[in-house]
Amino acid sequence: MTSPALFQPLRIGDLDLANRIVIAPMCQYSAENGCMTDWHLIHLGQLALSGAALLTIEATAVLPEGRISWADVGLWDNATETAMGHVLDSVRRWSPIPVAIQLGHAGRKASTEVPWAGGAQIPPGDPHGWQTQAPSPIGFNERDNAPIALDRDGLTRVRDAFGAAAKRAATLGLDAVQLHGAHGYLIHQFLSPLSNRRDDDFGGSLENRMRFPLEIFDAVRAAFPAGKPVTMRLSGTDWVEGGWDIDQTVAFAQALERRGCSAVHVSSGGLHPAQQIPAGPSYQVPLARAVKQATHMPVVAVGLITNFEQAEAIVATGDADMIALARAILYDPRWPWHAAAELGAQVVAPKQYLRSQPRQFKTLFGKT
Repeated sequence: MTSPALFQPLRIGDLDLANRIVIAPMCQYSAENGCMTDWHLIHLGQLALSGAALLTIEATAVLPEGRISWADVGLWDNATETAMGHVLDSVRRWSPIPVAIQLGHAGRKASTEVPWAGGAQIPPGDPHGWQTQAPSPIGFNERDNAPIALDRDGLTRVRDAFGAAAKRAATLGLDAVQLHGAHGYLIHQFLSPLSNRRDDDFGGSLENRMRFPLEIFDAVRAAFPAGKPVTMRLSGTDWVEGGWDIDQTVAFAQALERRGCSAVHVSSGGLHPAQQIPAGPSYQVPLARAVKQATHMPVVAVGLITNFEQAEAIVATGDADMIALARAILYDPRWPWHAAAELGAQVVAPKQYLRSQPRQFKTLFGKT
């Protein structure tokens, strides 16, 4: 019997994926001075046993001032690299799942409190705050401390930090790098005309607004092993009149593809508080479909994908090549097992859990 589309294998560069289910990066706000802690071992460890094809480490700052919050994970020095290495060593001891990392810089959305403490921006001078940087001196909210516009030296420092973090990711043996170009963070801030008001070579026209994001991509692609994928997460639209939209997203995706981008993950929003998001099941899938129809790269769809048949339809119809899970897999860390059982497919389970296979699904667990 033919396996469901959701459980067909896929090869991206030198990376073999067992199925089309990706665990999206999810910030945990539980690091200490950028260093992963035991919480990350618990969090990533349980997800590594989920049966998904790829596990992605949360948004990881390439510079201390690039953290979304003071409790974010970083990869900018030996201490942060060593801490991440300890977590990865433990996860790999018990799971063969490929692991990717999302590298990012929060730009004007940096220096915030952790979500469960309100998530508001923390001003410079506070023990947990710092001066933010961005393409232009425009805050995300009117009440925010305005960011400083990056000058040429600042741009070089940020670009080189992305490349240096990619080298550290290679040293750690990570299987892929995703650049965070979505949700209103620095790369997205350069792309959108709502946040980029520069009058130099990095602002104005679409070509100019894409220039620095493409420089970052090139630096990371050059620093990471050639056969390993470098991908980008994009916001397909700002959901604001006059902002970044799907046509510009397609143009950017095509430029990335020409530079050797391995895949794109299409999300949306996050750049402007005036956004009007029509949230609902699969509401971002049309954005992924538009990018897929205009490029030859694998495309990942995300956003309120919770139902097994819904996920199967997205892949089977060709709207996207993969689906990414975030909140849904936190709520149900065995979502891929349950999807396989429902759709008549197989997953690989740890030998320690083989006895949990339900009687009615006698072939659910494949060979380990």
